[in-house]
Amino acid sequence: DTLWDLAIAEVEKRENPDDDAKQGEVWEKSILFMGSKNAGKTTIILRCLEREETPKPTLALEYTFGRRARRHNTPKDIAHFWELGGGTSLLELIRIPITSHNISSFAVVLVLDLSKPNELWTTMENLLQVTRSHVTKILAKLEKTNPEISAELKQRMRNNLQRDHPDYELIDPFPIPLVIIGSKYDIFHEFDSELRKIISKTLRFVSHYYGASLVFTSKSEALLLKARVLINHLAFGYDKSKSVSVDPSKPLFIPAGLDSLSQIGPPPASNSDIGKMRANTPLELWKKVFEKTFPPKSFCDLQDTKDPAQDMQYAEYEVDVMRAQKNQ
Repeated sequence: DTLWDLAIAEVEKRENPDDDAKQGEVWEKSILFMGSKNAGKTTIILRCLEREETPKPTLALEYTFGRRARRHNTPKDIAHFWELGGGTSLLELIRIPITSHNISSFAVVLVLDLSKPNELWTTMENLLQVTRSHVTKILAKLEKTNPEISAELKQRMRNNLQRDHPDYELIDPFPIPLVIIGSKYDIFHEFDSELRKIISKTLRFVSHYYGASLVFTSKSEALLLKARVLINHLAFGYDKSKSVSVDPSKPLFIPAGLDSLSQIGPPPASNSDIGKMRANTPLELWKKVFEKTFPPKSFCDLQDTKDPAQDMQYAEYEVDVMRAQKNQ
């Protein structure tokens, strides 16, 4: 740098003292992981945080955090990771991590087990519906107390799709950033190609409709890395990936806003079948087509029947003696 460059930089610094404060600002983001039981949520979190631990089954709602510095000698940003265990059996707990204080820096990661397509839609629908209604309530309250934040959030979700995108008016973005992860791709890859196509197409439609990113993953390091890219973008503001993979014979990777209804095509069913299905929204139509091939398990089957109090990993001698006495 010449003396002039240094002088210009010094003057700018004096005129805009806030820039330095901004660079030293610590940002906090929160992410809630939820989804199918035993779908690998904990494994994905541990990989994102580069921890070499053996994942344990999650009981109810668990919390951990990660810290990263954006540049050398800057304070570390913090990402709070919440994980909802038990599939769809503990939906009430979603209210705990998502609050009006952190809603503007909150994101959701939905992990779906590709190897169990009969549970897939029910799990996805229940979790997203409960989360959406909770977030909508928070936003309605914010509209009265802090309308700027509420408006900014709505606009931000709309910005995922460029205004000139042909589907701009046709989709219904989720109110906060959403990533959908299809796990156990290694098992899914062995499925018949027609079934794979139906599942892939349906998940592409759902994630595009909600303005979400979609990635398929398994225990393979390369695929976990792709999921990590999307999660690090939400957690630490790392750059978004611009690469896209929509080939149904390969694992899907589609960042939010980079798909389109014309590329996804119509629901995978014959015209006469589609004609018979009564649906009020495109989402409902896709659901009916999907469930025709994969009849859903009833909600009761997905509920947790095991009593965590009987689980050996939570044994506490004094407490257990008292309980035994009480039961007796």
